[in-house]
Amino acid sequence: MYLTVQSFISDYKNEAAVTQKLLDSLTDSSLKQGVAPGHRSLGDLAWHLVPASGMLEPMGLKVQGPPNSEHPAKAAEIAEQYRVSVQSLLEGVSEWDDEKMQETKEVFGFQWKNGMTLSLFVKHEIHHRGQLTVLMRQAGLPVTGAYGPSKEEWSDMGAPTS
Repeated sequence: MYLTVQSFISDYKNEAAVTQKLLDSLTDSSLKQGVAPGHRSLGDLAWHLVPASGMLEPMGLKVQGPPNSEHPAKAAEIAEQYRVSVQSLLEGVSEWDDEKMQETKEVFGFQWKNGMTLSLFVKHEIHHRGQLTVLMRQAGLPVTGAYGPSKEEWSDMGAPTS
């Protein structure tokens, strides 16, 4: 749980930069990549990563997020909407003081402190970002590292990759 506004902002800027790199490497044709029938495509998953009001609205955050619709056909549109939504979220939270992190709101039927909701929001993104990388590999796209180099990045550094 985040206790200070700055701790969230610092952490989320780092996590969002990792997500942004992945979204920036999607191609229009890769958006159709699926894992199995009846599950999200790579495009659906990428669009799901774009911050929207869902779990943020109960805290009073109005994020300039995407409409609740199917993902755009252009990968660049998804990446750009992510960029805009992240900036909107960071601007909204930066107007808070640290006491706001301790306020309790009902989110999805649970009573959570705002700092907890933001923590779960970041974990939600990390979880789905992991799924995104699997679909990116299946689509033949390069994957960038998150908490260390990816296989491709290791290889570029001359390190063994097996």
